[in-house]
Order: sequence, then structure tokens, then C-alpha cells
Amino acid sequence: MDFLHGTHRQSRVSEVVYVALNLGLATLLFLIVLEVQSPWLALALVIASKWRALAVRPRFWLANIVANMIDLTVGISVVMLMYAASGVIWLQVVLAVLHALWLVVLKPRSDRRSVAIQAGVGVFVGATALAMSSYRWDAALVVLPLWVLGYCAARHILGSYEEPLTRTYALITATIFAELGWVSYHWMFAYTISGLGAIKLAQLPLFLVLFGFVCERAYNSYYQHGVVRGADIVLPSTLAVGLVLTLLLLFNSLSATGLA
Repeated sequence: MDFLHGTHRQSRVSEVVYVALNLGLATLLFLIVLEVQSPWLALALVIASKWRALAVRPRFWLANIVANMIDLTVGISVVMLMYAASGVIWLQVVLAVLHALWLVVLKPRSDRRSVAIQAGVGVFVGATALAMSSYRWDAALVVLPLWVLGYCAARHILGSYEEPLTRTYALITATIFAELGWVSYHWMFAYTISGLGAIKLAQLPLFLVLFGFVCERAYNSYYQHGVVRGADIVLPSTLAVGLVLTLLLLFNSLSATGLA
């Protein structure tokens, strides 16, 4: 019994240390954004915070980097968004708080719903930061990161199902992300929202999240029942198609500005 009590106390201490370190990381990133004009220091800190991914034999590095890519994407994207919100202190505070909640509440969860939400958050903020930063880049520098993002997001979700064809499905998802990225590079619209500083909400992140949502629902239905049941995907598909058509047909000419 003494051993069990000791183990329990050690577990609680580890949890407290984990929360404190992650809250400290979110706070430090916020302070760096406020005090340092260049984003490189904050970005370096985000990357350095993933040092454990490389604290193994080199042959495991790639697998660990892929496994940590969603978290890394969120961290880098939050930094870019906070810099884009320079001068809008309340928005920077909100972003810092959301990042802290990501680190201590959402990221540690491993149930399938939480894992799917983690991937969706990573895709949305990652594609938003990329679209906001890359409108003058070469097309390859937009398509390649989206390919990586699609691959890692698919593996992140499928890992919770122990799917034997994870790599194949991830490659298919990555290819579709890259194709959507190539199209959006030539036809990019973003919505300006008052009070958000230089942050613009591009169409691409919304389309990618909706596509991923429908695919995740379809795969979950197949995993549970052996077939994709219409009842499981009708509502998600209808919602996704409705939102896409609304954005394409109504808002392009009303409140959107081209980024490309």
C-alpha cells in the first residue's frame, strides 16, 4: 500500500509539473511576442520545446517528428497569429489563453473524438497561418507544407484506430490537401474581420477542415459497421457542402479580398 500511495503522489507531482511547464511555455511565448519584434525567437522556442522527439535513436526521429507535427503546427501557427495581431492586445491574450488550453487540456487527451479535434485544430490554424504568410511565395512552398499537414493530420486520426492502411490513407489525404492548396494558391480569398489586426480568415482552412470532418465521419462509420452508412454521413456532408457553396456563391463578392 505504501508503494501504491508513493506512486500516486509521484503521478500527481508529474501532472503538476507538466501543467506548470506548459503554462510557462504559453506565457513565455506571449511575452516574447510582446517584447521582440521578430518571430524567430518565439518560433525557436516552440521547436526547442519538442526536444524529446529527438531524444531517441536517430532511426526513430522521423516517426517522432510526424507524431508531434500537429502540436508543433499549432505552436508555430499561434506564434504567427499573435504577431499578425500586433497592436490588438486583447486578441493576443485570447490566442495565448487558447494555446495554454490546447497544451494542458486538449493535447493530453487520447480518446478518438479528442484526437480528431486535435487534428482539426492543427489543420485550421496551420492552414490559416500558411495562407496569411505565403501569398507572395512560390506555389511549391505552399503545396508542400499542405501535403505534410494533410499526411500528419490523417496519421494523427488513424493512429487512434490502429488502422493497418494508415500510410496509404495518409498519402491519399496529403495528395488531396496538396491539390486544394495548389488551386487555392491561384484562387485565394480571405475574409477581413474588424478588430483582428492583420489576421484574415482564408477560405482554404475552412475547406480543409470540412473535407477532413466528412472523411473522419465516413471512416468512423466504416470502422464501426464495416460499411459507410448513409445515416452517419448525410448530415456532415450536407453541412460541409452547404457551407462551401455559401462561401463560394455569396461571400466571395461581398466581404472577401484576394490574397494571390
